[in-house]
Amino acid sequence: MPRLPLASASLLALAISLAGCGDDKNATPASQSAAPASQQNAPAAAAFDQAEAQAVVKHYADLAAAIFGDALNTAKDLQAAVDAFLAAPGEATLEAAKQAWLAARVPYMQTEVFRFGNPNVDEWEGQLNAWPLDEGLIDYVAGDYQHALGNPGATANIIANTEIRVGEEVIDVTTINGELLASLNELGGSEANVATGYHAIEFLLWGQDLNGTGAGAGQRPYSDFLVGEGATGGHNERRRDFLKAATDLLVADLEDMVAQWQPGADNYRASLEAESAENGLRKMLFGMGSLSLGELAGERMKVSLEANSTEDEHDCFSDNTHNSHFYNGLGIRNVYLGEYRRVNGELLSGPSLASLVAQVDAGTDSTLKADLDASQARLQALVDSAAQGVHYDQLIAADNSEGQQLIRDAIAALVKQTASIEQAAAKLGIGDLNPDTADHAF
Repeated sequence: MPRLPLASASLLALAISLAGCGDDKNATPASQSAAPASQQNAPAAAAFDQAEAQAVVKHYADLAAAIFGDALNTAKDLQAAVDAFLAAPGEATLEAAKQAWLAARVPYMQTEVFRFGNPNVDEWEGQLNAWPLDEGLIDYVAGDYQHALGNPGATANIIANTEIRVGEEVIDVTTINGELLASLNELGGSEANVATGYHAIEFLLWGQDLNGTGAGAGQRPYSDFLVGEGATGGHNERRRDFLKAATDLLVADLEDMVAQWQPGADNYRASLEAESAENGLRKMLFGMGSLSLGELAGERMKVSLEANSTEDEHDCFSDNTHNSHFYNGLGIRNVYLGEYRRVNGELLSGPSLASLVAQVDAGTDSTLKADLDASQARLQALVDSAAQGVHYDQLIAADNSEGQQLIRDAIAALVKQTASIEQAAAKLGIGDLNPDTADHAF
């Protein structure tokens, strides 16, 4: 999601700003956001045992392999459900595809903590989870559709056309496949042009959410995917091709990432484990802090809250944003505690940052664990609200002061949590963590 240059505002100043508060497509490469290489490679002043720290980094890679593996497996389930829907479009098969999409989000959102600090993930992520998107690039939209200002592809409607024009350029989109869709991301230089990933698939399954800050998600009819009698929406064969191509590309992209985290191969994992233990720990802590503060508290929550903007809601078509945020938070917790509950129920656990921090300063470890508990409780409150029929897009409504307070409380908890992450890093001798603050959001 889009991220502006960092500034040097302190966490205290951010917390004060948050207390008074009423995108993310191509993030700045984490390697640029972290401390300079000269600092990363400096002689360790750390108080941890090097062998134990290396075991923690190795287990971090095990966690990545498992979570990305679950993301791949649930994406394959989604692929099978989409294929079944396209073979027999109907209410039941569309609902099954939607449920498979929702299930696929659970492990994927827990992978995002690996983005920050790991350039291979950061450079890859945009093709899978870029947002917000101008859905008019993909398909038909309502007449009062609001799109990003100055976006030349905002109403290109790939599904309805075999060629689209961007400025003086005419692009042939006759054959819809994964390669074409990937080439159309950021068309005309606009980050709002997104043709691939979870959110493109989400839009195709749900359609636009036309309820604003009122109740209800998108209501695309299954008949938009029929061919012949009863078909609605127009250009249905192309819409079917688009959904199939986007889903197949999602699976292929996840297969590529899973391969990068397998042990015993010449891949990113091997290069990570070959680095110093201090560099590995820095990446872990940087990822935790950056997702906690700049991305989740900032880009995904504070921006939408302050603007009362459903366009900046993360899973906006499906009204799944509460779960999206909850599992982002859980991903941070996973890395610190060195544990992950797999989709099949198995608990993967091993050497953890928590154990290292506890050896150095038990109080810092206890504080961070308490802050992780507190932030998950605040994010759980968003989930509970949705279960009671009040979803994230309703919480951010200008006239919903109680709902807005739920979000403010979650943001404040994430800010406090980030301060504790920085404290833990300092106790381990990893100074100048500089987690991404996305200061424009604060």
